[in-house]
Amino acid sequence: MKDNYLVVKPDGTLINQIILKKHKPWTSNDLILFLMALLSVVFLAIFAYAPLYGLVLAFKKGDGYLNISVAIANAPFNGLDNFKEFISDPDFKNIMFNTIGLNLLQLLINFPAPIIFAILLSELIGDRFKKIVQTVTFFPHFISWVIFGGIFITLLDFDTGFVNGFLVAIGIVPKPIDILGGEEYFWGLIIITSILKGLGWGSVIYIAAISGIPNDLYEAAKMDGANRWHKIRYITIPSIMPTVTLFFILSIAGILNNGIEHLWVFQNANNIMRSEVLDTFIYKYGIPKWRYSYATAIGLLKSVVSLLLLIAGNTIVKKLTGNGIY
Repeated sequence: MKDNYLVVKPDGTLINQIILKKHKPWTSNDLILFLMALLSVVFLAIFAYAPLYGLVLAFKKGDGYLNISVAIANAPFNGLDNFKEFISDPDFKNIMFNTIGLNLLQLLINFPAPIIFAILLSELIGDRFKKIVQTVTFFPHFISWVIFGGIFITLLDFDTGFVNGFLVAIGIVPKPIDILGGEEYFWGLIIITSILKGLGWGSVIYIAAISGIPNDLYEAAKMDGANRWHKIRYITIPSIMPTVTLFFILSIAGILNNGIEHLWVFQNANNIMRSEVLDTFIYKYGIPKWRYSYATAIGLLKSVVSLLLLIAGNTIVKKLTGNGIY
């Protein structure tokens, strides 16, 4: 390392003197921090980058092998046949319609829900009541989808479920509704349950962003006669907009990712036409049917599209708002 200094000579002229600085020796704390950072690099190398070698299966005929490592090493190449097979699959259009349609609805409904909830929560005056609301809304996130979904399956059961009994009792419907088996109810069921489970946890980052807004801004606005709505509109929302933009771009990039746990709990033979998405399709073909190459090709195709959506979304949003991921 080096520093530049201007030195005045006796005759009054200035010279630029370079002084070399010695490296500061590492302390035990520096070594500990380095090892902690190194663990993250090792973790990424093992679980994120090393498995990328398996993508070669997408271009091989490796279906039916008992050992995936053997399939990667010895299976013959078949070019783009796996991709062509998926695109020509009779279920391709329906799967893509379900995947994109459900994600667009979740982007429209589920994405702004945590933002609105975080803003409303920040407006609560009583700290004790605020903590109670946070605890109640955060708790479902820590329950697995098997348990959380099982609760709703019990509540929505056609014969013994509380919801159907209640709706019939108060006269909203004349007879029980097959919510779990009806295709027309599946997307609504997924959206409602995902909001109930992820609303509190999804608002954490926005609550943190709101708490970082200087109180001086709110006090100055109050002195100027601003009410709560004015403070939210002109201070809170613009202040958290970079955070909102970041997660919006990531949501656009994940337009093909539904997550298998949530849908797998509620999927059955009666609603399969509206519940089959890319993630469930990949699992069914990749694991139970041993079609490793076919499933890898679909997953790789999904990743490439997600990358292109990330780049396009970031470019468009950055031009419109000036904020982006990079």
